[in-house]
Amino acid sequence: MSDIIEYPKTHTILVVDDSSDNIILMSRLLKDHYKTKIATNGEKALKIASSDDPPDLILLDVMMPGMDGYEVCQELKKNPKTAKIPVIFLTAKTDIEDEKRGFEVGAVDYITKPVSAPILLARVKTHLLLKDSRDFLIDKNKFLEHEIYRRTQEIVAIQDVTIIAMGSLAETRDSETGNHIKRTQNYVKMLAMKLKNNPRFKHILTNENIELLYKSAPLHDIGKVGVPDHILLKPGKLTPKEFEIMEKHTVFGRDAILAAERRLESPTSFLTFAREIAYSHQEKWDGSGYPEGLTGDDIPISARLMAVADVYDALITRRIYKPAFAHEESVDIIKNGYAAHFDPDIVDAFIEIEKDLYEVAKKFKKESELK
Repeated sequence: MSDIIEYPKTHTILVVDDSSDNIILMSRLLKDHYKTKIATNGEKALKIASSDDPPDLILLDVMMPGMDGYEVCQELKKNPKTAKIPVIFLTAKTDIEDEKRGFEVGAVDYITKPVSAPILLARVKTHLLLKDSRDFLIDKNKFLEHEIYRRTQEIVAIQDVTIIAMGSLAETRDSETGNHIKRTQNYVKMLAMKLKNNPRFKHILTNENIELLYKSAPLHDIGKVGVPDHILLKPGKLTPKEFEIMEKHTVFGRDAILAAERRLESPTSFLTFAREIAYSHQEKWDGSGYPEGLTGDDIPISARLMAVADVYDALITRRIYKPAFAHEESVDIIKNGYAAHFDPDIVDAFIEIEKDLYEVAKKFKKESELK
């Protein structure tokens, strides 16, 4: 007898029985409606069920030599590849306890012999409809999950492009800005990772927010696009009037990002950290900064992180108006800003990782920048 008897139907039924007479009977009953596969023992049934072309439903005898039907069903349900295939027991065992055990091992139905053809076909049809519905929902959910992932990735890409495009504006104004951006965004991320478990910061410094901080950091000086060249690129000390104009870069930056956020028509957005950083990174812990003279925890955490990162990078790099300071000297200056210029906890974190920060500085540098 052939192992597989196929008919031109959508669903495939695996008939498992050690009796050739029962197999012939089942095949005749099913042939006008389904394709059939046959197995004369439990081991063969498991092999067919776990193949690359599994059946849609299994009609399983209970009393067979070797593995009985209950054991076969248990093995099917253990295997993730075959666990979802519905199993209907076809058996001469009519006791209630036998039927109960059949359901306990995972069968969806229990039909006693002699089999009524209309009842068998009706129950097979019902369980195949249920399986088709379940498979449809699983496929639909997988499709929806894929679509959500794809669209989320698109949104992330749009966010990245938006930030990069805005950040590139600042680079066009100042030849020093490019590497400064790379260095400071890495400093901010490293400081944030160091502080993420600190009770004062952990509500903000989640992994997701740290990544947003990293992406937002390049926009801290975006407002300098509104500062005239003769002030922005002046090699000497700024006059009080010129410094007053330079200070406005924080307002220019905030307003540019606010304008972008309004186009998003959302009260909060991925640009929130960027706006905070652009506007408040020149504030000081003791209230002597600008533009609002904020003090302590009134300064956004994102801006406090950027303040340390920005000052450290300004110290260790050569600018048109100053030479580069040595790393050790720059660290001492940051220490001197403890609870004055900077949040004390951020200074503590800076001190713990200052050597790692300097390695980043050396990685993203030009020969003319660092001492």
